Amino acid sequence: MIKGIIGKKVGMTQVFEADGRVVPVTVIQAGPCWVTQVKTPELDGYVAVQLGFEEVAGEIADERARQRKVERRLSKPERGHLGLLDGDQRKSLEQSVPALRHLREFRFESETAIDGIQEGQQITVDVFDTGDRVDVVGVSKGKGFQGGIKRHNFRRQPKTHGQSDRERAPGGISAGSTPGRVKKGTRMSGRMGNDRVTIQNLEVVVVDADRNLLAVKGSIPGAKGGLVIIQPSKKQRQRV
Repeated sequence: MIKGIIGKKVGMTQVFEADGRVVPVTVIQAGPCWVTQVKTPELDGYVAVQLGFEEVAGEIADERARQRKVERRLSKPERGHLGLLDGDQRKSLEQSVPALRHLREFRFESETAIDGIQEGQQITVDVFDTGDRVDVVGVSKGKGFQGGIKRHNFRRQPKTHGQSDRERAPGGISAGSTPGRVKKGTRMSGRMGNDRVTIQNLEVVVVDADRNLLAVKGSIPGAKGGLVIIQPSKKQRQRV
């Protein structure tokens, strides 16, 4: 069984430890996920397991309405990859999987790590245990186009000495004759946020298999409802 899952950020709350200490935690709706592809060095050049998360039309009971929504939400190549096309299929899963909105890969060093993993297998939150250390990957909140003060923590210019509208301007960005250009990497205004961010070595505090919920200590990137990937920590640091 692989230790990795896809989920959605629910929000933050707090739990109490046995000694009465308050622990801030982030709740994640983790899974259930389905194995949609197993990649091997012979066929793909590397070892990985592709997981799918969030059914496109899981809440719709009418089969015809469900099919229409699946066709709107997923392209024909995506449906073919999941084995949802009738007739001539380019891919045939050993077990059927639902129409899934999100697909992500989990890479491994050797094929021994994916022994027993089959396409169509379901992965649930109980692959993790309380006390495990995990890395959580998400997309940070987008802030739009921001100036140097908010984006890079620059100081403002003085408000006196004759200037009236330059207090938040970045100031000089290069020399004149030499080098006569702006150097690469100069910190300036631009888009802020909306980046892939990994928070490492978070402790799993609660595992609720009945409701597919996972609570980790601390904060994780992204807004509520944002997609996150949870996998074992690569840099283990034990709690002191």
